[in-house]
Amino acid sequence: MKYFLVVILAWLTLSRVRGAELVVAQDGSGQFRTVQEAINAAPSQAEQEVVIRIRRGVYKEKLVVPAAKTHLTLLGDERDQTILTFDDHSGKGSLNTYTSYSVLVQGADFRAENLTFRNTAGRTAGQAVALHVEADRCTFRNCRILGDQDTLFLATAHTRQYFYRCFVEGTTDFIFGSSTAVFDHCTIRSKKNSHITAAATPADQAYGFVFRKCRLTADTALATNVSLGRPWQPYAQVAYLRTYMGPHIRPAGWDNWKKPESEETARYVEYRSTGPGAAPAATRVAWARQLSAREARAYTLRRLFAGTEPWKPKR
Repeated sequence: MKYFLVVILAWLTLSRVRGAELVVAQDGSGQFRTVQEAINAAPSQAEQEVVIRIRRGVYKEKLVVPAAKTHLTLLGDERDQTILTFDDHSGKGSLNTYTSYSVLVQGADFRAENLTFRNTAGRTAGQAVALHVEADRCTFRNCRILGDQDTLFLATAHTRQYFYRCFVEGTTDFIFGSSTAVFDHCTIRSKKNSHITAAATPADQAYGFVFRKCRLTADTALATNVSLGRPWQPYAQVAYLRTYMGPHIRPAGWDNWKKPESEETARYVEYRSTGPGAAPAATRVAWARQLSAREARAYTLRRLFAGTEPWKPKR
């Protein structure tokens, strides 16, 4: 009889998890009070979307979405009022860039919408990652990603991420890593004179970071001389297509990170940049280039996210 009751309770719990949305609410009105509890309760190796709805609130948790938690969606009630935050940073104990995250995503086919990912370690803390993504086929829609140095770490080569109408801000190298990531209609805000991207694209990967119809803005008091990027690794690939660039973008555009040899291999391109930071090709560094219309047409989601298993992200 006892065994029978255990089986029934297990079945009811599993049915609850696989059924309607899991709900996280700090006031106890949901099934869980913390986001990590809900992630842990979600079924592993799911083949269909599992939705965790997060009610408004500031959730101070160092979150991990493990590799086993596939097809997981974190859905916030309201972008600016549903905040996932922590304050770790490099040099705090044994922490480093790879372990300073507020949120780490390892599960494939992850999706986030109407959320803020934040690291509050502060401007003097050094590397302090708000969102660290290692998984393939991840989509972020209407999210804010806030921090200072190293805000958004897209860590893994040959993985793909899609950001649609998101807001990303930071100070130094605040979008960095090895993946192929597309930023569509996003706002990218610099908070001081430094560099936006630090790509580490592998030589055998066709695309790195691609910005399509984005807006590059700045704290106008502190950010007046910002580069579009510098190469963390020699074959860094970054493209800005039809992107508005504020006056904080330096006329030369790019920086070689004091590694002149990377000028031979980095793949930095623009197409029809607009705004006061959009300089003529002759003003940009000689080792970056402007795409032709034909070349720019190749930057479709289908091509960018081809891979061995083509992926078409949902907006």
